[in-house]
Amino acid sequence: MQRRAVLGLGAAGVLAAGGGAYLALQHEQRGAAPAATGPLSLEAAAFWNASFDTLDQQTYQPAAHLRGKPLLLNFWATWCAPCVKELPEINQFHDEFAAKGWQVLGLAVDAPTPVRGFLEKLPLKFPVALAGLTGTDLSKQLGNSKGGLPFTVAFGLQGEPIWRKLGATHLEELRAMASAVKV
Repeated sequence: MQRRAVLGLGAAGVLAAGGGAYLALQHEQRGAAPAATGPLSLEAAAFWNASFDTLDQQTYQPAAHLRGKPLLLNFWATWCAPCVKELPEINQFHDEFAAKGWQVLGLAVDAPTPVRGFLEKLPLKFPVALAGLTGTDLSKQLGNSKGGLPFTVAFGLQGEPIWRKLGATHLEELRAMASAVKV
């Protein structure tokens, strides 16, 4: 009898943990993340204080180029099928929302040669920088607990993350997110 009770409690615990993990994954995939106020959080500072190489071997510093306007930051790679699929929609978002103050930056978690070849086939109108393997660590600091790709973060006017999504984004959800942000 006592063994059944222990097994029953164990099964209930496994179900509760699984349900909690499922809800956390659903929340992360929906991308809702509240905006923080005040000084930059450590997670935001990790991005704003970073510097990245560009394909033409220049240094790209987000703080110097992007602060003060809303930003859509997308982590992607040439070998990632969902990344490749979403990039035309992110490019469309850039076209539609640049005039409204939005900036877009793509951070390729990849090597320069494949990125260069990819961009020759699919030119993007927004800047792309190289995050290399450290891009996974940076994406984790910005809330990508699984380290998967694609991963997208939107930053508000104060430089704080206001929206996150692990997995491919869609133009309609980007439009809805951007429309909710006061620029």
